[in-house]
Amino acid sequence: MDIIFYNTLTRKKETFKSIEEKKVKIYTCGPTVYYYAHIGNLRSYLFMDILRRVLKYNGYTLIHAMNITDVGHLVSDADEGEDKMIKAAKRENKDPYEIAKFYTEKFMQDLESLNIDKPEIICKATEHIKEMEEYVQEIMQNGYTYQTENTIYFDTSKLDKYGILSNIKIEQQMAGARVDFDKQKRNNTDFALWIKAPKNHLMKWNTFWGECYPGWHLECSAMSRKYLGEKFDIHTGGIDHIPIHHENEIAQSKGATGQIPANYWMHCEFLLVNGGKMSKSLNNLYTLKDLEERGYSPLDYRMFNFSSHYRNKINFTFEAMDSAKAALKRLKEGYKVHNVGDSKIDENIIKEYETRFIQAINDDLNMPIAMSVVWEIIKNPNKSKQFANLLKKFDEVLGLKIDNDESKEKVQDLPEEILELIEQRKQARADKNWSKSDELRDIILKKGFIVKDGKEGMTIERK
Repeated sequence: MDIIFYNTLTRKKETFKSIEEKKVKIYTCGPTVYYYAHIGNLRSYLFMDILRRVLKYNGYTLIHAMNITDVGHLVSDADEGEDKMIKAAKRENKDPYEIAKFYTEKFMQDLESLNIDKPEIICKATEHIKEMEEYVQEIMQNGYTYQTENTIYFDTSKLDKYGILSNIKIEQQMAGARVDFDKQKRNNTDFALWIKAPKNHLMKWNTFWGECYPGWHLECSAMSRKYLGEKFDIHTGGIDHIPIHHENEIAQSKGATGQIPANYWMHCEFLLVNGGKMSKSLNNLYTLKDLEERGYSPLDYRMFNFSSHYRNKINFTFEAMDSAKAALKRLKEGYKVHNVGDSKIDENIIKEYETRFIQAINDDLNMPIAMSVVWEIIKNPNKSKQFANLLKKFDEVLGLKIDNDESKEKVQDLPEEILELIEQRKQARADKNWSKSDELRDIILKKGFIVKDGKEGMTIERK
């Protein structure tokens, strides 16, 4: 059965054809590890995960690389503002390498919690400075650069066309605009490839041009070529990457190799919060830890994302999370009921369900339609282990661990806030302060956990 993907490059759905038979090479833009990933960031990696699972479900093997940006780039996509890694180092009074290590580990823990199938290759920018340096030199040799006092710029006027991914008019595109910063820059769309580091700059390397650090678009081009070759199948990222970062990746690649690096460009839309943008100033920027402290599991958030197509915006509310949590619970309960059922189901019915499921996931990863097939099976009055086996097979794509009962929590896996309340309750019971014990039990319940006192001591379950 054909797989159809929407290709941002051509702005239409296309039948997917891999360069090599039954093998897919993918590159994903990974995180800049200067802070915790928020749930909007993580939506892009859930999309990446579903793409991986769908391709595997269709029998493809994958070579997938994802970068970790652990060398700073500037706060804005336009190469302006304070370096993100340096800003984080100042904020926490730590070395930027310590910052990168800590938040890389936290990001990987988030992927694990969300049951995200990790790429085969996870590559750090700081470990590929030599590859980036060589890439810049190739672009220079091909005549696509010019130098100012402190910066080697990519000259976008040398391209046949700049902006082919976003189709934006050049006069409207301010990507890389640094007119106030460097008056020697020739075009609004030109962007930094290699930058001379000031003496007090914390992250810099000895290079052919002195002590420098790379422009932030460069790492993806250098690492994708190293691990996937000059031409690969799919490039993924968030929709915010389209007008600047991915345009500049394409520009760099054309400057170095003369071609666009990926055949298919796929992008995930934004997550909104209560219909608006997430921001620290609005106090609506949530991490997985924030959700867990409110009683939601990471897989509840995974389930929430299946309510919308990856190319549509999705609106996060706690009411929607309540619905997702309840739906995941019903799904697991429905699977259990089928798993002990003894009805004999015609194999043609099984095949029809599977065909509809595959048609949905192969139609540009249409998870809402795929989930509608899942719910039909759950609600089927004929309870059968055949249906349970089919649901378990579908879970290779869903990644919801439907055969695992995660309601009973290990104490060490609970949010810190809940652990503190449990300790307070233990002390209250030791002091025979039963009213305080009951009060704490109710507080824990409101936060999504049920406390039970039994012969073997206190146990806690998700509500």
